[in-house]
Amino acid sequence: MHLRKRTLTAASGAALLAAGLLPATASGTPQPPPLEAPVGAADLLAKVTICAQISNGRYRTDERAAATVPVCGKHGAVFWKADMDIDCDGQRTDMCNENTDPWFQAETAFHQSDGRPLRSETLPYVVVPGVSATWDYKAADITGGSVAAVIHDDQILYAVVGDVGPGNVIGEASYAAAEALGIDPDPATGGTGSGVTYILFRNSQVTPIESHEAAVSLGERLAREFVQDN
Repeated sequence: MHLRKRTLTAASGAALLAAGLLPATASGTPQPPPLEAPVGAADLLAKVTICAQISNGRYRTDERAAATVPVCGKHGAVFWKADMDIDCDGQRTDMCNENTDPWFQAETAFHQSDGRPLRSETLPYVVVPGVSATWDYKAADITGGSVAAVIHDDQILYAVVGDVGPGNVIGEASYAAAEALGIDPDPATGGTGSGVTYILFRNSQVTPIESHEAAVSLGERLAREFVQDN
């Protein structure tokens, strides 16, 4: 979790002090306002305890599982709670290729700014279900590059929407996303069977999509707004 520090010039600090907006030390030196505390996993999870279902039915966590996972809606976001399967598609790398992943595809639904597929091994991203009668992510104002907060074991990872999966299965993220959260990222045997919360922020867009730093910066801001507004 990155903290964004605020800086003030001496002139602006003096002006704020004169206006009575900044406290001063005994020596009269203006002190900057305190840093905003980062949003914690518990803060976000507390806002998604109740599901207002927006999907027309429920999703499977894999092809053989029962359909038990609804997509839920809340002001400014959609969310679901599921497992995490590993998406290793996109650019071929040492960890993501035909030899490491039995289901490897050299494409992702959304591409980098240079037109190439995303790089699952290094870019944290989540996968949304394909458009179906159950739910249409596009109609929910979600698209490639939308920001997601992924929560597992009291950790938050900010990621982007990077790929589209089957229309009846939910709960998937990139190799890099799993690795960052301490989940086994092996595309053939890894993942986790439960305990992952996905919060996707509506009408958000990371540019360029491959910038994780931009995803973190925007994600932190949107998460704070989500916690404060809901």
